[in-house]
Amino acid sequence: MLAVGADLSSARLVDAYSKGIFPWYNDGQPVLWWSPDPRMVLIPQEIHISKSMRKVLREAAFKVTYNTRFLDVILNCKRIEREGQHGTWITNDMVEAYLNLHKLGYAQSVEVWQDEELVGGLYGVNLKDKQVFCGESMFSKVSNASKVAFISLAQKLTQQDYKLIDCQVYTAHLESLGAKEISREEFLSYLG
Repeated sequence: MLAVGADLSSARLVDAYSKGIFPWYNDGQPVLWWSPDPRMVLIPQEIHISKSMRKVLREAAFKVTYNTRFLDVILNCKRIEREGQHGTWITNDMVEAYLNLHKLGYAQSVEVWQDEELVGGLYGVNLKDKQVFCGESMFSKVSNASKVAFISLAQKLTQQDYKLIDCQVYTAHLESLGAKEISREEFLSYLG
């Protein structure tokens, strides 16, 4: 943790993300600002697609869109039950702040659809000038939907020559997709 307090204005958030800092706190707490060491990241070209996921992608049971339902994605991320977690860090203030970032073109979403129903997705902050996408949260209502969102994003960012997807902190789920931990110093060099 680097700092406590301040607001979630769009200018402050863009400045923080461009320096490798992000807000993470619960309702009732002041805004807490973090820059973990080590940092979990994925080089988009190194996405790991398992044999079973290749089959899922080939079957085309899911449709993927970008930035068509940002609010729905963030609200699903807020409401989804997560094993080992009680409640969410996505407060109402966070929803409002990232919705404002989305209107400015910084916060972006990936939506995964099955039979016209939104079943998975993710959102994050796109630092286009640095070719770094800062992932914030993902959700899945059906098996593999969040993986489809993440793989689709990695493939799209590979085509656009992005250097990195910032995954912030370690999870086994992200590791299974090819993400790895690097030092904060190395991570900051990508933002330089």
